[in-house]
Amino acid sequence: MTPRNAPLTDDPRLKAYFDGEEERRALTRDLFNDAAGGYDAAERLTAMGSGAWYRRDVLRRCGLRPGMQLLDVAAGTGLVTVAAHELVGPEGQVTALDPSPGMLAELRKKIEVQTIEAFAEAIPLPYASFDFVSMGYALRHVADLDQAFGEYLRVLRPGGRVCIMEISRPAGRVGRALLRAHIGVVVPALAMLSRQRAEVGKLWEYYGDTIEAAVDPASVLDALRRAGFVDVDCHVTMGVFREYVGRRPEAAAVPSEAA
Repeated sequence: MTPRNAPLTDDPRLKAYFDGEEERRALTRDLFNDAAGGYDAAERLTAMGSGAWYRRDVLRRCGLRPGMQLLDVAAGTGLVTVAAHELVGPEGQVTALDPSPGMLAELRKKIEVQTIEAFAEAIPLPYASFDFVSMGYALRHVADLDQAFGEYLRVLRPGGRVCIMEISRPAGRVGRALLRAHIGVVVPALAMLSRQRAEVGKLWEYYGDTIEAAVDPASVLDALRRAGFVDVDCHVTMGVFREYVGRRPEAAAVPSEAA
């Protein structure tokens, strides 16, 4: 049985893609770089009607307000970043972090924000720098939840919030089969028919496998609590779209490097 927070490299369903954490990071960086140009079109097909309006609504419901400073982790082409930038307004500030330079290049075509090439497990930013941390549909690409969530807590100010949007496995077999067919077959086929990059198909096939191999929701909530977050909760939309939320306590221990 797979441990509750086992690295993705330990999951047998993903062994066909990589062997070890170093190979996993190289693979995902290459997949996202190659598919960056056609990513947004494929995402619109995958979203099943939950697009920009949904991302804005989630961020608003989770407490993002004008004037806040937000870090968007695994920002990709900026789908969540753009929504956050609209909500924080001219007095706020948004920083986008992603390990793929190709994805960040697409993001910079849409909006002018600070971009940082890095992974969720090692955020090269100071302690208590942000009011809000967001992550959109990338949690299943994180190898170590404890390490990533510890970083989220570290860069948040006391009282700051985290909001993680993710696609999860439906509870029933029929729902799982339909989602798998939609992501692994329908979306790549439509993307190719619409003359999007062929590499999108490779990425979306990997997407389907990572959804099947993803850590279960209860373990995600446990990891958030272990990191030190309070008011931890999960909201589900349409049976597959999850929003994991938490808040950094007002009075939290200060890491030694920030003391």
